[in-house]
Amino acid sequence: MAEVVKMPKMSDTMTEGVMAKWHVKVGDKIKSGDVMAEVETDKATMDLESYWDGTVLYIGVEEGKAVPVDAVIAVVGKEGEDYKALLEADAAPASAPAAPAAESKSDAAPAAASAPAVTDADLEKMGVTVVRMPLLSDTMTEGVIAEWHKKVGDKVKDDDILADVETDKATMEVMGYASGTLLHIGVEKGAAAKVNGIIAIVGPEGTDISGILNQGDAPAAPAQEAAAPAESKAEETPAAASTESASSEGGRVKASPLAKRIAKEKGIDLSQVAGSADGGRIIKKDIENFKPAAAASTDASAPAKETEKAAAPLPQYTGEEKFTEKPVTQMRKVIAKRLSESLFTAPHFYLTMSIDMDSAIAARTKINEFAAAKVSFNDLVLKAVAVALKQHPAVNSSWLGDKIRYNEHVNIGVAVAVEDGLLVPVVRFADGKSLSRISAEVKDFAQRAKAKKLQPSDWEGSTFTISNLGMFGIDEFTAIINPPDACILAIGGISQVPVVKNGAVVPGNVMKVTLSCDHRVVDGATGAAFLQTVKALLEEPVRLLV
Repeated sequence: MAEVVKMPKMSDTMTEGVMAKWHVKVGDKIKSGDVMAEVETDKATMDLESYWDGTVLYIGVEEGKAVPVDAVIAVVGKEGEDYKALLEADAAPASAPAAPAAESKSDAAPAAASAPAVTDADLEKMGVTVVRMPLLSDTMTEGVIAEWHKKVGDKVKDDDILADVETDKATMEVMGYASGTLLHIGVEKGAAAKVNGIIAIVGPEGTDISGILNQGDAPAAPAQEAAAPAESKAEETPAAASTESASSEGGRVKASPLAKRIAKEKGIDLSQVAGSADGGRIIKKDIENFKPAAAASTDASAPAKETEKAAAPLPQYTGEEKFTEKPVTQMRKVIAKRLSESLFTAPHFYLTMSIDMDSAIAARTKINEFAAAKVSFNDLVLKAVAVALKQHPAVNSSWLGDKIRYNEHVNIGVAVAVEDGLLVPVVRFADGKSLSRISAEVKDFAQRAKAKKLQPSDWEGSTFTISNLGMFGIDEFTAIINPPDACILAIGGISQVPVVKNGAVVPGNVMKVTLSCDHRVVDGATGAAFLQTVKALLEEPVRLLV
């Protein structure tokens, strides 16, 4: 049977995806696990894999087009198989699902679509309970029926386990909390059902449930007045009674069979236990953690000494949950998009090295006595990196998919923090510029970046990037590669630490740097050799002038 491929939800914030590239075409044979397409989400470009073996019968979305989550994008099945009925069924309104095969034989009344909705009050009069897929974890959106323990026509009790449901975290039991006959099973074993989707119906034998099924997974019409009194009364009662209402419904205690058995063995009254599972259901841990109310402490016959020994109540503190939401700026959108793509597509690895900065400190002091513009440690590092890149062209490169570009020029991007995010202006041909020139350019970029006066030409064309957080007291960190560069160097602060020189422990000034590398382009030995060159240049700064 042909299978409809829909746009999956690839992130928690995704509402639509852009079909970046198709790797298959109509007529291609595919297997489970084959990459069908690349989908650009709000966070990254990700592979869309096939879960079926067969032939691609239909592709419904062109490359570059945006598609809402759960929209049909393709159909996979047997070669020559008719799939148009699947597309028409998917296009039909969700409120009018296809009738079950067992009922399709009967003549459907023309006015069935306009039949009044079945309310909770109607269900109660009929004695019917609709069993829906429960929310069994905070991240659950659907559950897979791992096993049915009952079949249609079986008699069930309110504490019988109907099925095992596999969630995103565990396989858990689902009970119907109803007595009667299992009239309908809506999801086959191995199939998935959305949270709150109908999975079964329990009621008196022979009950007509066609009206319920015609409603689909939509909840019963608002007629909650019949069930609301019990809940509203529970809310108005004192706190001592609230624990009872949390795990009971209409006088019936909701508890798992295991919890009931343990409670019976320990002599615990389930009506006194507060349930922690979905809908206030009592489970094993609730019984294990249950502590009987200390009624004796309030008894008039209790000795006064026991009352005196009772611990004083802890003071109550009531906090208020508050937050502010702001629209995402365009700069932040670009940062999120580019860096997510980098981290999720480029295999990062990291190399950290400690550099003795004593000589660099002395050299900087001497240089600033004569330089037209004050030279910073960041300027020294930038110059050292530029010189080292000329000696290690593999690091000064870019991944282009089917080829690697080895850049012969050295353009170094310098990460600059601004109010709305991060900008990376580029110092071009840095290997040929003096320290004073580099210092002047970086200061000019920083001022224009904060004033929002940089032009696209100022931040385009980098071949390598450096990011310095040393001025904020950061010892070391790892940075995300700035595409299309193959590497980025994270610079920490200079720390005064004990070091060993000539066999003696003396005070030293050490700076840690971490190189983030794209393993598609740069190997570990290549990155290590580059860092050794940077280290040698900074520990003997006179080499920067040669």
